[in-house]
This record gives sequence, structure tokens and C-alpha cells, in this order.
Amino acid sequence: MKKTTIKIMTLCSILCFLGVTLAPLHTALPQQTQTDEQPIRHLASDVLFDQKISILMRLAGFRSLSTCIIKNDTIIWSKGYGFYDVPEQKQTTIDTIYVLASITKTIVGTALMQLYEQDLFDLDDDVNDYLPFELRNPNFPDDPITIRMLLSHTSSLNTNTQMQYYWFNFSGDPPFPFFPEPYLREFLLPGGRYYDQSVWSTKYRPGEQAMYANVGFDLISYLVEIISGEPFLQYCDIHIFTPLEMHNTSFNLSRLAIELVAIPYQRFAGRYYTINELDVLFGNYTPPEKYWRGRFYPAGGLYSTVSDLSHFLIMHMNQGMYKDTRILEEETVALMHEIQPGNSLGYGLAWMHTKISPRLTASGHAGDLYGVDTWMLYEPDNDLGVIYLANGNPGYSLLLLRGSIIWRYILYSLFTKQGNLDGETAQCPLSFDLVLRKPLMMSVNQCW
Repeated sequence: MKKTTIKIMTLCSILCFLGVTLAPLHTALPQQTQTDEQPIRHLASDVLFDQKISILMRLAGFRSLSTCIIKNDTIIWSKGYGFYDVPEQKQTTIDTIYVLASITKTIVGTALMQLYEQDLFDLDDDVNDYLPFELRNPNFPDDPITIRMLLSHTSSLNTNTQMQYYWFNFSGDPPFPFFPEPYLREFLLPGGRYYDQSVWSTKYRPGEQAMYANVGFDLISYLVEIISGEPFLQYCDIHIFTPLEMHNTSFNLSRLAIELVAIPYQRFAGRYYTINELDVLFGNYTPPEKYWRGRFYPAGGLYSTVSDLSHFLIMHMNQGMYKDTRILEEETVALMHEIQPGNSLGYGLAWMHTKISPRLTASGHAGDLYGVDTWMLYEPDNDLGVIYLANGNPGYSLLLLRGSIIWRYILYSLFTKQGNLDGETAQCPLSFDLVLRKPLMMSVNQCW
């Protein structure tokens, strides 16, 4: 009884804190003459904001969080929370390196759309015009799969996890002479060594329904290689990372400062494990086939920092321009960001739209892997962008309950910090608050 009472009191305190602090955190300070009280007020607001983020991190199961807010083409606020390497007590900064998970898809899509601008293909071309093997859904063998379908997750491919990831070890980069070929052929074609029929929809034809498919972006990376004539990793280095000054970004761990890489943590049975420790726990650890790059790395295996990734988001926010360098044409950016007709996922071309609150929708991409949670979004009406990269999560038993709630609180808090977002009230909209408060209470309850 005593423990229950303490738990209830703790829950009430946390929920009251989260609710009450929304008002001062989301209110723009009035334009007035500088006084001695203003720095104190700013400091108090920042302290409350930091406390709220720390609580939300605990609820989400994050060990660290690196984040920034962008206005137009400038980072106007940034901060690192927690330790990205807990045993070594390494403090997080915006230069901490994280696995981006599915944010990677926006880079892969950008690479392909650069080639589109050169009239090297059409979005509605059959992929078989370019691939060295015949790609068809065996359940609908007469229906072509187009490049547009791959970019918008409407190819009738499913996300299949059985063979997708060989998890995380600091032993180095894997020797994958067989990726993308012949691995993709063996994975996607009936009779292949790694073929799993569940990778193909039996219900929907190509182009008929949006279904998230990681392997689709592995195919896109392969198309980049074939159409450009350059290895995919080299293409990204030359045409995206170098002109965007993304010096701490790579698909290859060996090129990065390993001491700055955030270790993925997963919560299980009341404690946090590294991914390798979980593999050992469940008897799945089979070195040396576990590396810091999965076989399907173009779908989610890019390493980067908040600082580097901000350059990429600024480019998309500014219609393809970064500083004086054009990466994409303005029309191409608009095409990528536009939701494809009938797309139930709210997906454009390697670009997704996300409803954060009843009155706040932003676009960009999210990422989620074991031990990693990432977001890169912008709100065009206010030229406002937000990035957060986190390591650690509560485990997939609670992901749908907790994950879908907490990230909205974090993103909303960042977007509305100190009144950055026009049209949002100083307090969380009532409908938004009511929608989230009850599930959040359930989530907090399972943290203790």
C-alpha cells in the first residue's frame, strides 16, 4: 500500500510538472527593454525545460539525447543531454555520433533525385530497365515496379526483419563484397538463398498501397550505383557529404572517431543492455558476423551528428541550397516533399509528414532501431527545423504505447520552445494535452 501511494504521488508530481512547465516554456517573452530580471527569467525557463526533457528521456528509455533547433539557415539553440557512453560517463554534445536509422533514407533519396535532375531516368520507369535481375512481386508477376514506388513505399515490398540486421560491434566495417549483388537478388527472388516470401505482399499490387519497406531503399542505393556509375558510398561522399560540410558523417565506422559514437542501449527486464549484451543473453551472438553496419545499411545505417545533419536539413529547408552551394533544384525538393497521391503513410519521395499535435504537422523523417531513436523535421510556415538523436529505448514491448507518446512531447517541446512557432498557444492545446496525458500516465507507471 505504501509503495502504491508513493508511486501515485510520483506520477502526479511528474504529470503536474510536465503540464505546468508547458506554459512558461512555450511563451515568447514580450519585446521590452532589457532588465536585470530578463536573464534570470531566461535561465529559469531553460532550467525547467532541461528538467522536462530529462524526465521525458527517462520515460522514453533514452540514455542520451543530442538536439538542435533551426530557424531559416541557422541553429538557434542546441544541447546534449545525458551520457552517450554510460560506463565511461561521456557527456553528449551536438558532435556525438549516432546511427541515424531511417533518417538515412532521406540521404539515399536525395542521391537518386540528383540523378533524376540529370534526366538519367524517369520516376515512372520500370526498375527492371536498370537492375541486372528481374524484380517482380511473384504474386503479381505482370505488374511493373517503378522507381517512384520504391521512393514512396508503394512497391508491394514489406519490411522484413529476419535477415536485415547484423548487430552492432566495434570490430570494424563488414566485408560485404556480396552487397548489393548478389545479396539483393538472393533475398528478393524466389529460390534465392536468403529468400523469404513474406517480403512480398500477397494482398496489394505494386502501386496500390503504401507499406513501409526498408529493402526498397537498398534497391534505391543500388540504382544510384548503376545509374551514376559510381559506388554508392563514394557517390554520397562526393555529391552530398563533402559539399554539405558533413565531415563526421559516413556509412563506414572506420572513417569516424569511434570514441564519439553513441552506444545503442535497449531496456530489458529493468536494466539497460548494449545490443551485443542482449544478443549474448538470448543466444544470438555469432561473431564475427556482427558489425557496425548491417547488410541493409542504406535503409538505416548512416552515422552522423546533429551538427552535420543540420546542414542537410537546412539544405532541404532552403529549397536545395546550403550556403552558396546548390545540392538539389528547387522543383526537385518540392517534388520530394509533396505527399504522393493516395499515400496512406503521408510519404513523399524519401520524405514523410508527421502530425505532432492537432495543429502542428512537420515533414522530414524519423528513425527507429534497437537502441536508437531519431527525428529530423521542419515546419515550413515558420521556417523552423528540429533534430534529435537519442540512444536507448524502453524495449519493443512498450514501444507502441510509450514511444508514440513521448516523442510527440519531446518534438512539441522543441518546436514551441520560447515561442518559436507562430500560431501555437502558450500552453499545450487542450485536445493535444487530453490525448496524451492518460497514455503518458500509463507509460510512467510502467517505468517504476
